[in-house]
Amino acid sequence: MSDGLKASLTAYAAEAAERLMRTDFGTLAEIGEVLLKAKAEGRSVFLMGNGGSAATASHVTNDLVKGCRAGDAPGFRAFCLSDSSALVTCLANDFSYEEVYSILLRTYAKAGDVALAFSGSGNSPNIVRGLAAAKELGLTTIGFGGRDGGRMKALCDLILIAPTDSMEMLEALHLVYFHDLVCAMRPALAKLAGVEACGCTC
Repeated sequence: MSDGLKASLTAYAAEAAERLMRTDFGTLAEIGEVLLKAKAEGRSVFLMGNGGSAATASHVTNDLVKGCRAGDAPGFRAFCLSDSSALVTCLANDFSYEEVYSILLRTYAKAGDVALAFSGSGNSPNIVRGLAAAKELGLTTIGFGGRDGGRMKALCDLILIAPTDSMEMLEALHLVYFHDLVCAMRPALAKLAGVEACGCTC
């Protein structure tokens, strides 16, 4: 490996670590409280994103459903709106790509549920329309964004903006944030389920 490539890799990792520690962890904790309340009340969590952020939404859905299990108690009622390629392409083809998430939310969601969006720019029309529909339906809206938050910022009850302009870095931080959140919520989830917490930090 060339010294130049190694130096670039090391510099990226160092900057990512430094940006991570600039995070507003108070907002992340508030997001955790909203999710725990939704879990206690049997609410659903709907997740959405595009491209790499769609992959993050899918990964996080897995963490909420399986990673947040406590003993034999089920995890969250969490659904990634981009996971069905047949459904997404059907709605995009018959209506428009901009309306995909708003149509799905109007079909599935109920007042009191949670809509959670991942977006680097915060300006994707389907994310903006999805969050607008969520607010109309009475959902709590949460965003994981970057840069200046984009148009979705005004539509989120809570938004955590990764402190970087780098798309690669902010997407990585979004996943770190949620893994952090899952680990932090486990004691409360165990208490809610009436089981003993695992005692681990992760």
